[in-house]
Amino acid sequence: MQVSLESSAEVLPLVFERPLAIVGGGTVDLAVLREISERGVALVGADGGADTIGAAGLLPDAIIGDLDSLHDRAGWESRTRVIHIPEQITTDFQKALYSTSAPVTLALGMTGKRLDHTLAALSAVLQYAPMRKLLLVDEVDVALAVTGCIAFDAAAKERVSIHPLVPIQFRRSEGLYYPMDGLALAPGALIGTSNEGTGGRVVVEPEDDTPWLLILGKERLWDLIDAET
Repeated sequence: MQVSLESSAEVLPLVFERPLAIVGGGTVDLAVLREISERGVALVGADGGADTIGAAGLLPDAIIGDLDSLHDRAGWESRTRVIHIPEQITTDFQKALYSTSAPVTLALGMTGKRLDHTLAALSAVLQYAPMRKLLLVDEVDVALAVTGCIAFDAAAKERVSIHPLVPIQFRRSEGLYYPMDGLALAPGALIGTSNEGTGGRVVVEPEDDTPWLLILGKERLWDLIDAET
């Protein structure tokens, strides 16, 4: 079933009461994709990302985008909802974000393969982080977009990277090998890559709600999902 935004805008946003994964055309670990589907996470293909979902033997709940990179569009339209959004001001990831709502949103296939797509995905995360809970997932890491303070448990020597999307001032931290107290981070200046937990509770508190990324190993994916739902 094809739905055109221009003729059927009332169908949007698609509302999901469970976690949602938006899948793009970048690098995706198909085993992780199958796992999140088995755990009941809804799947939306951002344009050609639907073909990645299909390659994992799965069916997306919807396909959203300008559809310029989707293979066998007619075949998809016979099996699921295909929402054509022809505007060229935003990326397909952004289209999928503004056309859906969910308690927490995973983004797979938004990094890797093309650097410009990776940078565009980070820009979209910065834009939408104040409005929804977002996690970027790749083959190695999971990056949670954070606004404000966060607290979680980390093992001793566990990698805890803190990346500024824009300039941001941190008030204090606990449980990190390199404390964040009074630090100002910014792209192109000081960043917080490859910090480590000291074992136990980690607290990171910025001065305000400026968005930033908490990057942990992919094995922490479900911990973060559970914490955000």
